[in-house]
Amino acid sequence: MIKFFNISSIFVWIEKLINFINSIFFILLLIAISIALIFSPADYLQGDSVRIMYVHVPAAWIALGSFSSLALLSFLNFIFKIKNLSLISKSIAPIGLMFTFLAIVTGSLWGRPTWGTFWVWDARITSMVILAFFYFLFILSHKLILDEEKANRISSLVAIIGFINVPIIKYSVDWWNTLHQPASIKITGSSTIHSSMMLPLLLMFFVLILYCALIFLMKYKTEIIRIKKKNLKRL
Repeated sequence: MIKFFNISSIFVWIEKLINFINSIFFILLLIAISIALIFSPADYLQGDSVRIMYVHVPAAWIALGSFSSLALLSFLNFIFKIKNLSLISKSIAPIGLMFTFLAIVTGSLWGRPTWGTFWVWDARITSMVILAFFYFLFILSHKLILDEEKANRISSLVAIIGFINVPIIKYSVDWWNTLHQPASIKITGSSTIHSSMMLPLLLMFFVLILYCALIFLMKYKTEIIRIKKKNLKRL
């Protein structure tokens, strides 16, 4: 496991993965967008505005998944002290922040025709804003603190503490009265979303995951190069 996380061992695979994702990404993106915006049906109540869901929902999933990954990597870094884990975390954080903002913006655009307003401070929206704040603190700690070891400790604490907010976002619609509807897609139970909408939703999620992987690999590659240059200067 330690060998797998070695920076030199991983670097040789990054370019291959980037080239592979680039070769299939735009074709899959075109297919997913076509199905989501053209071939999927309009909602019987919301009409065509429901198509915002195909960006909003995957963006929210990625935002929560990315922060959960940050918290897990930070916890493991405290135990095993693997330097590469902090590089992975630094590469994930900007992606998570971007998709958190995307979820908030698309949710606001979807809220106007659905709720009659762009913004309301209900439990889920407020907790998503708090999530963006924790992402911002995580990134800011690496930007402002020059001592890398200290920056890693503080950012890890931010991620671990901020993880408390993730289940709050998930279950806010069940714990409080909010404008958001309960979850339509359930892993353990039966989903209430029709297959004609489920397919484009999952396709868009898959395409956005590929986009995240592409951005992550490029950012991760930059971090590895930065570390190698820093080590060379010390010699």
